[in-house]
Parts: sequence; structure tokens; C-alpha cells
Amino acid sequence: MAADEKAQAKGEQAKGKVKKTVGGAVGNESLTAEGRAEESKGDLRAAKEKAKDAFKSK
Repeated sequence: MAADEKAQAKGEQAKGKVKKTVGGAVGNESLTAEGRAEESKGDLRAAKEKAKDAFKSK
């Protein structure tokens, strides 16, 4: 399950980064904001998984 969560986090981060970049390139503030939000969601998911891994190893 953890591998799925980590992969999903990486996917969200990548998708968010693309949306943010495309939104900035075309001047679409809504798309840029959506990309930032999705990238942050992926960052939070990755941090959660890192924390879970840290507690599992103890």
C-alpha cells in the first residue's frame, strides 16, 4: 500500500508542476493556482508516507 501512496504522491507532484508551468506560460491564473494546489497535495502525501516509514522502522 505504501508504494501505491508514494507513486500517487509523485504523480500529483508532477501533474501539479505541469499545470503550474502551463498556466504560467499561457497566463491562466486559475490553472496556475490549481497546479500549485495539486503539487502541494502531493508534497503533503509524500511527507505523510515519509513519517509513516520513519515510525515503521523503529
